[in-house]
Amino acid sequence: ARIDDNDGEFLLIEAADFLPKWLNPENSDNRVFFYKGELHIIPLSETHEEECDLSAASPTISQALTLLSSRSEEFLAAEPIRTAVYKRISGYPEKIQASFHRAHCYIPAGIAAVLRQRPSLVAAAVQAFYLRDPVDLRACRSFQTFPPDRRVMTVVTFTKCLYAQLVQQKFVPDRRSGYTLPLPSQPQYKAYELGMKLAHGFEILCSKCSKVSPDSKKNVLSGPLWERFLSSLKEKNYFKGEMEGSAKYLELLHMAEDYFQQSVTKPESSVEINPGDEILTLLQTTTIDMKELEREAACLPPEDDDSWLEITPDDLDQMLKEARNESLPSSNEDEQEYDLETVAESMKAFVSKVSTHEGAEMPWSSDESHVTFDVDSFTKALDRILGADSEDLDSDDLDEEEEFDFSDEDDEDLDAENQRRDEKLSPNELIGSLKSYMNEMDRELAHTNVGKSFTTQKKGASSVDATTSQNAGPDSGAEDPKLTPVDVDMNLVANLLESYSAQSGLAGPTSNILQSMGVYLPENADRIGSNKGATE
Repeated sequence: ARIDDNDGEFLLIEAADFLPKWLNPENSDNRVFFYKGELHIIPLSETHEEECDLSAASPTISQALTLLSSRSEEFLAAEPIRTAVYKRISGYPEKIQASFHRAHCYIPAGIAAVLRQRPSLVAAAVQAFYLRDPVDLRACRSFQTFPPDRRVMTVVTFTKCLYAQLVQQKFVPDRRSGYTLPLPSQPQYKAYELGMKLAHGFEILCSKCSKVSPDSKKNVLSGPLWERFLSSLKEKNYFKGEMEGSAKYLELLHMAEDYFQQSVTKPESSVEINPGDEILTLLQTTTIDMKELEREAACLPPEDDDSWLEITPDDLDQMLKEARNESLPSSNEDEQEYDLETVAESMKAFVSKVSTHEGAEMPWSSDESHVTFDVDSFTKALDRILGADSEDLDSDDLDEEEEFDFSDEDDEDLDAENQRRDEKLSPNELIGSLKSYMNEMDRELAHTNVGKSFTTQKKGASSVDATTSQNAGPDSGAEDPKLTPVDVDMNLVANLLESYSAQSGLAGPTSNILQSMGVYLPENADRIGSNKGATE
């Protein structure tokens, strides 16, 4: 079984933290399967060298099934991936019933007959209405397929998501459509409104159908389904950069046309069928019995309560708390100890990770090893580049050198002068001049308040137990001629806690970054106490 939706292989979203690097939305098509009750992922190495009919990135269905049937044990997904996915789908299909919502709708008889044959078409209709545009609404001025003169009351089964999308949208029908609504105070107003919106969705779907005979290859290749298919091929570089109209381009195009025509005409095809075509086909093959529909409307079961649409702030807090508890390991939250050193180490590990245009990687990702730093190798590499002795180098010098070198890059004349001077200096002399320059800066800053804004290290005190230099008095910096090293960890934790306190219990950068790494800070008891006092 292969499961996908508008987001593609949506099950992989649940296991995003554990997926291999090569797997992405562009190459995941036809790679993820449930086979004999277990999740399998076909790796890229099994298909990238094979010739696929339409895409080199993804295998065809037949190729994937062949690989699964012969070597399924090799493609079993990793344990963390399976655990994450199984946790998300546990309880199904029984839990599906809790996601349904049944509501009374006053809809055209043709829609009632179609939904009796294919209840799932309600999803496409709601989506068509929800994503409508002015061009779509042109077809809803006359309602050629579902006129409002033959409507019946019936029960329609939605998912809660579809029902919320439909009921929450404010929409006034065109006067020319013939759809009128009773006063909002009327008890049947909601049923009329839902039916009107559904009718617009079904009419939009039918207006987008190809309206051509499937027996003609020319007609099959002139519909919107083919246009979407061709656009998808171009996005996936199927034509390999060939110029449109060239011999190679036409050859690839004919292969795609043959594949598309075979897929559309075969009922077992995995290619999506246009919902509008399916609706029109059902209308032609289904007999609409108005008397039977009216008899059913006289004894409809009660509709479901939709009070779940309204969520109080307390309900939302409870939902967020439950979701948080599910992601935390089983422990007593009241007795949990919060180690500030862990906060500092987690943040430093996060900064050490690689970030790209696709986002930053979290340190606890299972497929990443710990960040390591070999000082000897690093120093030897610098020796080879600069020709300097390792004892004359430290990380601060390197940072200072980079900052010094780039500080005047916009001044071409000064750059040229510095370059001529640097050529005359040996590496040791250059580093000595940089140290002299930085020492002069330190002496100037020692007479300002810049250093007092940082927490400094104290002899015999850990980074977390160190006290701030602000409590040492305004003249503390002048009493010690040597600058005390800055306590990086303590400054980091202090700034994080200050930022976390400024969030006032809301979402913010500090809580988002720390929680993504599995670090949860406790609530600010001082702020909670002051809020309670103000309330009293």
